[in-house]
Amino acid sequence: MDFEARGKHVRLPAEVRAGEDGILVEGYAAVFNQETDIGGFFRERIEPGAFSEAIGRDDVVFLINHDGLPLARTRSGTLTLSEDDKGLKISTRLEEGDPDVARIVGKMRRGDLDKMSFAFWPEVQEWDDSGDMPVRTIKKASLHDVSIVTTPAYDGTEIGLRSLEGFRKQQAQRNFSAARMRLRMKRDLALRERG
Repeated sequence: MDFEARGKHVRLPAEVRAGEDGILVEGYAAVFNQETDIGGFFRERIEPGAFSEAIGRDDVVFLINHDGLPLARTRSGTLTLSEDDKGLKISTRLEEGDPDVARIVGKMRRGDLDKMSFAFWPEVQEWDDSGDMPVRTIKKASLHDVSIVTTPAYDGTEIGLRSLEGFRKQQAQRNFSAARMRLRMKRDLALRERG
């Protein structure tokens, strides 16, 4: 099963605080009702409540760039996920002595690492092809991981730092195979619904 990773242009609300029982980290891995361009192929939005079943059901790990050993995990009780009006919120207390934690905490405090992403599998999705660009709404999804990321899959907050055309080319190259898979999923879903 291939999971889709989505970076949201969300800044961690620098709740990075050291205490006796570790370093508290809180943020949003996904934000509801924000449309995002996926490589120029389609737009996507996450509907409120999309993760309500996944929370408490799925074993979700907290990673760096969707890779490596987990910093925290829902199954062990070291990672808490919740939904509010804004999106999918994460909260964890990281161990100060963990070398992986030491690699990122200073960068988080300075703002060098301030983006999050999530890897998911769409369980219920809806497509709207009525506009110039199709729009996919994720209504229900399972979760694989939440990650602090260096470069999210898309980042509208930084688009002004690069030329729009260059940004689109870079995103199109990065997301081409993922977009092709999504279009194939859409076609397969339509065939299943007909048959």
